Amino acid sequence: MSGLRFVRMGFGDEAVEYQEAWDEQRRVHAARFADEVPDTVLLLEHPPVYTAGRRTADNERPLDGTPVVDVDRGGKITWHGPGQLVGYPIQKLPRPVDVVAHVRRLEDALIRTCAEFGLETTRVEGRSGVWVLGDPVEQRPALGGLALDFDPRLHDEEFDPRLNGPEYAPSNAGQRREDRKIAAIGIRVAKGVTMHGFALNVNPDNKWFDRIIPCGIRDAGVASLANELGRDVTIEEVLPVVERHLRDVLENAELKPREIEKAPAA
Repeated sequence: MSGLRFVRMGFGDEAVEYQEAWDEQRRVHAARFADEVPDTVLLLEHPPVYTAGRRTADNERPLDGTPVVDVDRGGKITWHGPGQLVGYPIQKLPRPVDVVAHVRRLEDALIRTCAEFGLETTRVEGRSGVWVLGDPVEQRPALGGLALDFDPRLHDEEFDPRLNGPEYAPSNAGQRREDRKIAAIGIRVAKGVTMHGFALNVNPDNKWFDRIIPCGIRDAGVASLANELGRDVTIEEVLPVVERHLRDVLENAELKPREIEKAPAA
């Protein structure tokens, strides 16, 4: 089926509970597999919720017993909530599926979105999602009076940034001039059809991320459009821009099966 449709499920006072959205994803996924509907992107806000992908470790979860929804996507733990635009592209891909190419397309659309608002973002090698780059390490302020060579987040196996206050909080990564993630991506592909997707931080309270190790990354933090631009930015402003860039990227992508390297004949 051709074309890409967008379904705006709910925002603000009509934010969609995570389980409801997950159930709708599965319903649309089954319909897309059966070619009953076109490729579909569900767009919404969630009430505050932590979700954990399959690779989440116990020491990355909230320390205070806050409930976490374990889900079947890739990646680790993250937070969803007010001020964050969540998108679930449900798209049929050719087999054998190229998961990395799908992630790169989502990143591309979000990088273009941020650029349209005047914010330069990029990818980081080995780390999915969309990032605001920090200063070079040698130009960043020292943590706790220590040289960055001795950053305990990287060298002390017992150090836990969740217990060490604002100095190490992910929400303060911009003040520390570190790399910070503005959009997280975690997907699942079942029967050649994608599920889950992206979360773009527009104007959330990023302190929610301080209770966890976001995406399992200890030496970086989180960002938002509003904080980086120094002005109020709303979901309402961002929504049509994200839709336009997703449509351009996903509809015009040259979808092709992942190439499988064959071992040379003996």
